[in-house]
Amino acid sequence: MRRFFALFTVATMIWACSSDSSGGGSSDDVDPEPESVSFERGPMLANWADNIIKPSYEAFSSEMSDLQTAFDTFKADATETNLVAFRDSWLSAYKMWQRVSMFEIGPAETVGLRLNMNIYPTDGPKIDGFVTSGTYDLGLASNRNAKGFPALDYLINGLGDTDTDIVAKYNGAEKENLIAYTEAIIADMSSLTSGVLAEWNSGYRDTFVANDGASATASVDRFINDYIFYFEKYLRAGKMGIPLGAFSESVLPQNVEAYYKADVSNELFIEGFEAVHDFFNGVHYGKTTSGESLASYLDALNEVKDGEDLTKLINEQFDLAKTKVEALAPFRQELEDNVPPKNMLLAYDEVQRIVPLFKVDMVSAMSVSIDFVDADGD
Repeated sequence: MRRFFALFTVATMIWACSSDSSGGGSSDDVDPEPESVSFERGPMLANWADNIIKPSYEAFSSEMSDLQTAFDTFKADATETNLVAFRDSWLSAYKMWQRVSMFEIGPAETVGLRLNMNIYPTDGPKIDGFVTSGTYDLGLASNRNAKGFPALDYLINGLGDTDTDIVAKYNGAEKENLIAYTEAIIADMSSLTSGVLAEWNSGYRDTFVANDGASATASVDRFINDYIFYFEKYLRAGKMGIPLGAFSESVLPQNVEAYYKADVSNELFIEGFEAVHDFFNGVHYGKTTSGESLASYLDALNEVKDGEDLTKLINEQFDLAKTKVEALAPFRQELEDNVPPKNMLLAYDEVQRIVPLFKVDMVSAMSVSIDFVDADGD
């Protein structure tokens, strides 16, 4: 009898459990399953590669060709008119460089494109020595501060106080060596650019897009790290923070980008800043259309911060920071004429506020780990 009651009790429990799971009860009795979020990384990588990265490199390659043409004209006839045209082409290419500098992945990473194209401040005395001796090796890492856009800045803006003085240098005793060195810098820049673009067109694009997993070595994780690193270290710190003295005890106006063309550092910053902002939103290069992006990724995750949409917060902070920077005088002027440079410090603070939005909130939502060391805090 005792065995009968035991069997009866077990059978009753089994029947009760099966009844609860049969669907006949109220749905309020069961905790709902969390809704899964589905976001395909492949289409985002394809949009990055096909509509942003490759077209940007193609436009930059075209700018480098125009720079070569302007230099060839100046080389044949070193007049003030041709110097101005050469300088205009340099600035146009320099601004386009700000659109591709963030893409330090794959071919660009292999050749160290950013380090070879835009190390500043440039070393004027070293350049003078190379011109005088006619002997140099631009392939050496130790000479990166004597080539690229900053070296051209020195050679076309810093050799004299006026255009007349600069042209006189190019027509003086060191004419041949000066022309040869300028030509060597442009050739080096053009070679690096064409090599990187060729790699993207000959197979790296497919490799980049195919690596669409969610791991530290996948394209999305790696590029997000490179993207944030560029914004934090090269845009925020390099173009503003270091000259401003944010990491030292005093301002360093000699460290602004394009020091010798003293009125364009803001333009270069804004161009790079807009490029980062456009990339966040997946805006196609040279167009108003957009595709899958970091912004749409966050939207798919329904990510909020302090009750507000994270994508909206990031875009609003970009707009606010840009407004603050655009209101400034040229960076060199801000630093040399104001002690302390209060307006530039306030603008820098707004730029800085984007860092934790990217580096903490965005990557946390996307489950991406930061792979570089931060020594200055967020």
